[in-house]
Amino acid sequence: MLKKVGILGVITLLIVACGSEPLPKKKPYLTLKYPSSTYVKTASNCLYNFEYFINANINFQNNCWAKIEYPKLKATIHITYRSVNNNLNEILKEVEKLTYEHTIKADAIPSALPYENYKKKVFAKLYNVEGNVASNLQFMATDSVKHVLAGSLYFYAKPNYDSIVPAIKYIEKDIIHLIETIEWKNDN
Repeated sequence: MLKKVGILGVITLLIVACGSEPLPKKKPYLTLKYPSSTYVKTASNCLYNFEYFINANINFQNNCWAKIEYPKLKATIHITYRSVNNNLNEILKEVEKLTYEHTIKADAIPSALPYENYKKKVFAKLYNVEGNVASNLQFMATDSVKHVLAGSLYFYAKPNYDSIVPAIKYIEKDIIHLIETIEWKNDN
């Protein structure tokens, strides 16, 4: 009998001592902090200029192709430059074809985000390729006469769209800024 009272007393004490009802834990959310965007203008001998994120590294090649690297995000924007010699439609189809080659793995390719600046003669499209693809952001810009600039964002990791969406959105605003600040140089 004494054992039963002792066990019952311990159980009662544990129940009363806890005092609060158990509550489910709140769902945790990943908090990523990215630096605020500050931009600097490119300095090259190429026939174009634009502004890029100051904490990124930019490297130009002899053919005016460029790489904008985001070391902390393990990402690179690969930029290609093509001069137009009565082949604008051919170049634009080639750039668009590269984007739509991702349809095999893509969940969706929403319509391209257009950009037009008649004063600066910059006409561009930004493609957001959703899903586990090699390149989630691609763009092309042209003056419709002499120049075509195309770019693709790549991460140095296995594509896992759900995990990299915050980084994609962060770099997307930098690409939009890049497009909005393109200036074509006079190549006479």
